[in-house]
Amino acid sequence: MFFLKILLLEDDVILSEVLEDFLLSQNYKVVTVYNADEAEDYVYSDKFDLLLLDVNIPYGNGFDILKRLREIGNNTPAIFITSLNTTLDLEEGYSAGCNDYIKKPFELKELEMRINYIKTTYNLANDSLYIVNDELTLDMSNLAVIKENKRIYLPKKEALILKYFVQNKNKIIDMDELVINVWEYDNGPSIATIRTYLKNIRKIVGSKYFTTIKGSGYRFNDIAPQ
Repeated sequence: MFFLKILLLEDDVILSEVLEDFLLSQNYKVVTVYNADEAEDYVYSDKFDLLLLDVNIPYGNGFDILKRLREIGNNTPAIFITSLNTTLDLEEGYSAGCNDYIKKPFELKELEMRINYIKTTYNLANDSLYIVNDELTLDMSNLAVIKENKRIYLPKKEALILKYFVQNKNKIIDMDELVINVWEYDNGPSIATIRTYLKNIRKIVGSKYFTTIKGSGYRFNDIAPQ
């Protein structure tokens, strides 16, 4: 079973093969691309748990790719893997919206540790359990909510919506951001459909977990069980 789906953008074929083999050995699902055009085709048409991006690549620039993703609300965690290592490069990378930055050359153990850090920070657990608190857990392996020791099964789309909110606790999520990060590109539902999904989710997990922010969106509250 694969646990994380990773987009690997690296134009050095030998390094790309080394990284791909290593990631596969860690039970990750890997989509490998070699230039900016291929990368953008995938990130706009598919969903990933993590982006590993080189910067100097054919037909574009890794910094620019991530900037465009962040501008449209795509918040997939991203790590730059690049030989650019000056302070200005680091500043540009983090300004573009990356979550971490690895300077070439590096050991595979360093990549493993940084991916594990992202997994912990964004609750990308290997067993696909997203623990909210002692009373509420989302089990993505079985598309179910475990609430007060009772398992309630969800339709896949509702589970994906809840997963995104759980990964972004206490943050206001508007409709556009939700569509970009849950649905495939240019295949989003109507606002009424999203509201129906959210209404169903709130019934299952409890209204106390969601707050409607008028004119802005919705917030999933990180609260202790009562």
